[in-house]
Amino acid sequence: MKKIKVYMTIVMTVLISFLLNNIYAITPSSDNIYNGIDVSEYQENINFNLVKQSGIDIVYIRSSEGTNFIDPYFRRNYDEAKAVGLKVGFYHYVTARNITQAINEADFFASVIEGTSPDCLLAMDFEYFGGLSNEEVNAISRAFLERLEQVTNKRTIIYSDAYNAGNVFNSSLSSYPLWIAQYGVEEPELYVNWENWTGFQYSDTGRINGIIPYVDLDKFTEDVLLDDNTSIINSGNNIKPQNNISEITITVTYGETLSQIAYRYATTVSSIASLNNIANPNLIYVGQKLIIRTTENNDNFNNQVEYYRVKENDTLSQIANKYNVTVESIAQENNISNPNLIYIGQILRIEVLRYDVHGTGSTIYLVRPNDTLSQIALDYNTSVSELVRLNDIKNPNLIYVGEKLRV
Repeated sequence: MKKIKVYMTIVMTVLISFLLNNIYAITPSSDNIYNGIDVSEYQENINFNLVKQSGIDIVYIRSSEGTNFIDPYFRRNYDEAKAVGLKVGFYHYVTARNITQAINEADFFASVIEGTSPDCLLAMDFEYFGGLSNEEVNAISRAFLERLEQVTNKRTIIYSDAYNAGNVFNSSLSSYPLWIAQYGVEEPELYVNWENWTGFQYSDTGRINGIIPYVDLDKFTEDVLLDDNTSIINSGNNIKPQNNISEITITVTYGETLSQIAYRYATTVSSIASLNNIANPNLIYVGQKLIIRTTENNDNFNNQVEYYRVKENDTLSQIANKYNVTVESIAQENNISNPNLIYIGQILRIEVLRYDVHGTGSTIYLVRPNDTLSQIALDYNTSVSELVRLNDIKNPNLIYVGEKLRV
């Protein structure tokens, strides 16, 4: 028995030693720590004076996504943060699926922030990988970062959650500083290919004076600061935004809110309120005419891709209801084999259907389980025959879950 106990003690000692050497808290890259936040259009109107008075030193601002989306609050956030003396950085959300697209995105990012004077490293936010292999993810990341540094002459940083930093991004990227996201811990605790962090996002539910909704909270070391914060001169291809700005007029219907309308047309409440001289955004009325300015493609059926980070107690059904899509569509889009199994921090790609912006007055509706054509007609104050005509439906009693209907 004593031999067994000695043997078990040795085994446990070896196991603990292994764990301590493979799962440990990575440390900051320097002792000088700055308080920071990162913001985007989701925070809408920010009072940066109050933010600074709250003890914030650094603000990272989302500037862009892909090759054709500019955050509508990017320039305003930059100007106002700079005006109160905050140190500013920019991040770009990468959607590339190959090296060519990665290079194009780097050029686009550079063109968006051209003329600004950031104080902090330019950040790559690459979170959604779809069906990409780890090798492809790392190749895309390297191409994006190398191109961005080449055309801006500014150094870069990688933003990543702890899981991806330990399981996806490999040592070929460890020469770039790491801005790691992990919530509920004093220090990042997951084994990664970096020995220290330059940025640490420790909460996505922070409360800061001057910002009404939640905001991400960060710590940054002095290594996040650029040695040269002169104005960015883009020496690349200068790919400019290809956004087509459309201005349309809609009529408010029963039960609609300004936030719903803003979401549907990929704009903001403040933009609609400003365009229409609305003093109280909570007060609109049925029959009211609203001018909407939005960015769209030329297709009649426009889809908007949203990215959602799973939170505690979320279910796929709740998320699907929030975005007016089906559980099946989210599962298929994200290669989820078990719709009942999602995890906190997981990034979901959601394709959201929106109104036609070309003046046809039509709405795009995604058929859900148990829907009938008669019920849809009733909900949208139209007739079954009109739906049949608009959608060239052969059998009014046969529609499919996930089918797109013009209403």
